Amino acid sequence: MTTQMTPDALDEYARDYYLSDDIDDIDIEERAQRLSAPRVIEATAGARRVIDMGYGTGEMARELLARGLRAEVVEGSPLLADRAVAAHPDLVVHRAMFEEFAPGPVYDAVLALHVMEHVDDPRTLMAHVRGWLRPGGAVIVMVPNRESLHRRLAVRMGLQERLDELSERDHLVGHRRVYDFETLEGDLRAAGLEPQERLGSTLKVVPNSMMLGWPATLHEALTLISPELPPELLANIGVRAVRTSAT
Repeated sequence: MTTQMTPDALDEYARDYYLSDDIDDIDIEERAQRLSAPRVIEATAGARRVIDMGYGTGEMARELLARGLRAEVVEGSPLLADRAVAAHPDLVVHRAMFEEFAPGPVYDAVLALHVMEHVDDPRTLMAHVRGWLRPGGAVIVMVPNRESLHRRLAVRMGLQERLDELSERDHLVGHRRVYDFETLEGDLRAAGLEPQERLGSTLKVVPNSMMLGWPATLHEALTLISPELPPELLANIGVRAVRTSAT
């Protein structure tokens, strides 16, 4: 999405994607998020005060609250912020753009799940997010993987020329880039965050559009099998990175 990021633009995006009846793969993405949530939460390493960057359809907020965490979310879309408040009375919702939110170093962990691929300057944003963390606090990042098995197959089949070529769906959901571990960790180090652990989520061999008729048990297995496979082959990769100093 090339629209300048403003609350109104985020509301428009929410209507076009999260809240649209025309997007037929939302359930695929929601299921994958729900089933990968335990691994993401495990990476917070016992953090008590956790903030999620963006509400989306609320899958991660629901999982955080269900585990008794002191969960918060920062959401720039007024429409999604209202939905978050209505759905989860116990969820602390901060109505702010990421770049403008400045709580100070108060969080044990920040979840930046599918954020860095959407923004103009991910290094500057993550340097700002670093300031939300207490020393020793962690940011858990997830992004789409340029080296995933389904992208490798697409190149092999001649459906795209390069692994980092953005697909029609990438443009639909507002992706500006895809990552591998080297580029992701490079962006995090440039932001003053030290990568400590690599993660991966969901095996894909074909695009979502070709998975629509697959049984739910197969979709579930494709995410649940993730820990058994090299993360470099999975649809999404992640990194747990820490703020190593108070400065």
